[in-house]
Amino acid sequence: MTETTKISATPKRRFALWQGAAALSTLALIPLATGAMASVDASTQQEIARFMDVYLEVKANYVEPVSDDKLIEGAINGMLASLDPHSGYLDKRGYSTLRTQTDGQYGGLGLSVTMEDGVVKVIAPMADTPAARAGIKAGDFITHIGGQLIFGLTLDEAVEQMQGRPGTKIDITVVREGQDKPMELSLTREIIDLKPVKWEVKGDVGVLTVASFSADATTDVKAAMLAVEKSLGKKPRGWILDLRSNPGGLLDEAVGISDLFLERGEIVSQRGRKKGDIERYFAEPGDAAQGAPVVVLIDSGSASASEIVAGALQDQHRALVMGERSFGKGSVQTVLPLTDTTALRLTTARYYTPSGRSVQEGGIAPDIRVPQLSDPDYASRPKFRESDLRRHLINEKKVDDGLLEKDEKTDPRFSQTAEQLKAKGIEDYQLYYALQTIGRIGPAATRVAQGTKPPAAKPAQRN
Repeated sequence: MTETTKISATPKRRFALWQGAAALSTLALIPLATGAMASVDASTQQEIARFMDVYLEVKANYVEPVSDDKLIEGAINGMLASLDPHSGYLDKRGYSTLRTQTDGQYGGLGLSVTMEDGVVKVIAPMADTPAARAGIKAGDFITHIGGQLIFGLTLDEAVEQMQGRPGTKIDITVVREGQDKPMELSLTREIIDLKPVKWEVKGDVGVLTVASFSADATTDVKAAMLAVEKSLGKKPRGWILDLRSNPGGLLDEAVGISDLFLERGEIVSQRGRKKGDIERYFAEPGDAAQGAPVVVLIDSGSASASEIVAGALQDQHRALVMGERSFGKGSVQTVLPLTDTTALRLTTARYYTPSGRSVQEGGIAPDIRVPQLSDPDYASRPKFRESDLRRHLINEKKVDDGLLEKDEKTDPRFSQTAEQLKAKGIEDYQLYYALQTIGRIGPAATRVAQGTKPPAAKPAQRN
């Protein structure tokens, strides 16, 4: 999942995570219908009474006995499912999965997925994982696991089946729009150790690939920058920050990585339901790149925390954003632990870039749109974004559908085929184009005056 999430606990910890109220017993419902009812209005009392009528009828008359736990959990899931795609109840299994992903290591395939019409849909495969190596692409549907149809499973149930002991085999069926037959794939689970950062030197340019914003990503980026400088024996000409297919991660790490390239100014703000419910995050003095030009690569799989970084560097005129429009998830989820093993994940805020833009639905539009021409089926494969999810939050400022449609128009500058590029030794056209761009610009091009940080003030506290 691609979610910007805050986990509420004691002490409070704030997280942005990539893409579940305690179960109530019958005894707990009865006081709700009596003492607590006095504190709600008459219409709410009537609706709660209606729920109790249905609950009691099912308990008394369903063809087979049904446990309280099953009915209440079903009611909770149904209530949250009526809100938006990112709110939900985390049972023991789901809560454990979330915490495992936060820690940055688990056994599985390396997929960021969501649920659409009861079918698992791929948001993006993570780089250098079994899923990526098998050729799974954003927008693919996973219909079978181990030969068994998984239609109707919850997302957590499907994810649990894909995860497992490293070294074990798993057969999955993948359906891709535009292809006549499903793809039958056999993969081997691996430890998905979300080491968030990899680096390499291309000519005299440092390339930093951030696969996720898991714990210590900022520290790892700092270390990678030092490694690039050591490898070159000098400061690089420029930097490429590759956030493609990055589904998100910890909010603190998104802020920290943005701060590495900024001297001052706002990075991101969160705005909740109440007028004064605003939190702002600012850069501290010190640009680790020392003004060298920066290109940020994004694509339709760049979501949530990735969009925070891309939006901050774009709005502060610190980097050129290149690639294709990002996923468009601009909402914040608060994870509220209910017990040691269960939690509620609830959408509580939207986040905004320094200029006040919400990326919800529309995503981050690149300064320079560059298609991934080296991918043979790039043009035919449909793009999948937040706006495609049912019940997604609507952007407060209506997104211009014409801008989204413009993304699909062919740019005559990009007419080469994957075969032609391969013959020239170009395996990654977007990275190639970014390197060419860095070679044409100098440090002055990105040393645009950044916004001034206002006097220090304590952010508004959230309820």
